[in-house]
Amino acid sequence: MKAGDLDQRVTVERYSTTYDELGQPIESWAPLFTCWAAVEPLTGREYLAAQAAVSEVTARIRMRFRPWMTAQDRVVHNGTTYGIESLVDVRSDHRELVLMCKAVG
Repeated sequence: MKAGDLDQRVTVERYSTTYDELGQPIESWAPLFTCWAAVEPLTGREYLAAQAAVSEVTARIRMRFRPWMTAQDRVVHNGTTYGIESLVDVRSDHRELVLMCKAVG
C-alpha cells in the first residue's frame, strides 16, 4: 500500500453506552479514531421500494491495519456514514485493511 493513496480523512465510530447522573443509559456513536484512507465508491443504485425512491451506495475503504476494528463499527467520510459489511486483512500480513461498506441513513 502506498501512503500517497491514502488521501482522504475518515472517522471510525463505535456504538457505546454511557450512563447519566441518574444511572440511565445513554446509547450513541462515539468517535474511535480518525485516519487517512482511500475511499472508492463501487456502485450507486436507485430503485423503488414500497413506492418510495431508495438509493444504495457501496464503497471500498482501504486503510492501515487496526486489529481492534470490527464489523459493528461504522465509518464517516465527508458527511456520509457507511456501515461496515466486512473487513478483509489483505494477504493476512496485518498491513492493510479493506472495508466493504454500505451507506446508511
